[in-house]
Amino acid sequence: MTTWARGATALGTSIDAVVFDMDGVLLDSEPVWNGVRDDFARAHGGRWTEEDQRALMGANSAQWVAYMRDHCGVELPHDEIFAGVMRALREWYAQDLPLFPGAREAVCAIAPHYRLGLASSSPRELIEYALQLAELRGCFAVVVSSDEVARGKPEPDVYREACARLGASAQRSAAVEDSANGILAAARAGLAVVAIPNPVFAPSTEALGCADVVLASIAELTVEVIGSLRCEPT
Repeated sequence: MTTWARGATALGTSIDAVVFDMDGVLLDSEPVWNGVRDDFARAHGGRWTEEDQRALMGANSAQWVAYMRDHCGVELPHDEIFAGVMRALREWYAQDLPLFPGAREAVCAIAPHYRLGLASSSPRELIEYALQLAELRGCFAVVVSSDEVARGKPEPDVYREACARLGASAQRSAAVEDSANGILAAARAGLAVVAIPNPVFAPSTEALGCADVVLASIAELTVEVIGSLRCEPT
């Protein structure tokens, strides 16, 4: 099911570049992150809830590590929290990469037609590892982690940086996002937004109102969907 919003088919400037989120768009990894941080917090005398996961979706590493220490009772140095969670995630991905059905096909179909970037809140080491396992690294001209900019999502920094590295105007780029914070980040940066709502941590109606197109799954993302998007002329 495809839902069109915000006048996405109105006349305007065509899209030149597409910037994908990773967690929740290419990978069904939000539940994995939630489970790993829950296990880690419990193992070290703390606690982690689904509300914590929802609140931190889009946060960069410094933000979620500080949150686990300051709000979840994990009394370890920041670098130990980060290293422990990363180790568990890499082990999970190595055993069973949670690639969404249709994700590889969608990216490979769109890549010949648009410059592709990836703007993820995961650390670069995990992004690179996951893309290599998924055999998708070669499709992306640019990869940006929220750790490489001043602020994580919902602030627009990571999308602005991805567009800058692609040499593309934000007003002529589209983002593919799943979470409320990600949708807001892309919209605030000026990109057209294709939303694929996370089935577990669904974005709010308000956030979805910032999307130009809403899809039920990444299997619905096609060259034709991107080609139908129009941005305001710059």
